[in-house]
Amino acid sequence: MAHRMATDLVQHIAFLSRLALTDEEAALFSAQFSAIIDYFDRLGEVDVTAVAPFTQPPITRATLRADEAQPAMPREDLLANVPRPQGDYVRVPVVLENPVAETA
Repeated sequence: MAHRMATDLVQHIAFLSRLALTDEEAALFSAQFSAIIDYFDRLGEVDVTAVAPFTQPPITRATLRADEAQPAMPREDLLANVPRPQGDYVRVPVVLENPVAETA
C-alpha cells in the first residue's frame, strides 16, 4: 500500500523544527518520507514466526553522586574564556528568531 506524505505536513514539521524549506525541498522530502513509510510497510510482510522475540536485558539504575553545592568557577576565569563578554555578563546570539517567518 503506497502512502503519501503531503507536502503541507512536511512544511508543518519543518516549521516546528525551525527549518525553512522551499516548495521543491518540501516536495522532495515528501517523496522520500513516503518511500520510507512504504518500506516499513514491506517489513511488516516478512514472516518472523521462527524468530525468537527480542528481550531487553535488565535495566540497572545509575549510581548518582550526592547533590551537594560545589564552589563555582571564579567570574574572571569564566569571562576570560568568553568570546564576547559584556561587562560581567556573557553576550550570546539571539536564539528565539523565527527563520520561517523571515523567508516569507
